[in-house]
Amino acid sequence: MIGDRLDITGSRWGLDGAEAVLTLRALIDNGDFAAYWRHHLAREHERLYPTPDQHNYNLTA
Repeated sequence: MIGDRLDITGSRWGLDGAEAVLTLRALIDNGDFAAYWRHHLAREHERLYPTPDQHNYNLTA
């Protein structure tokens, strides 16, 4: 079924996109999607709203 969708004329599936879809389907099938999504949202929040002590300075000499 996935292979059929990847071979649709005009679709632009790359290896990264196909792997991402397969990973999400595996998470859903295994019942782990809710835990994954909570983790994903927490990491996105940390990325978008870093705490004051999360300084990412690139010091050059």
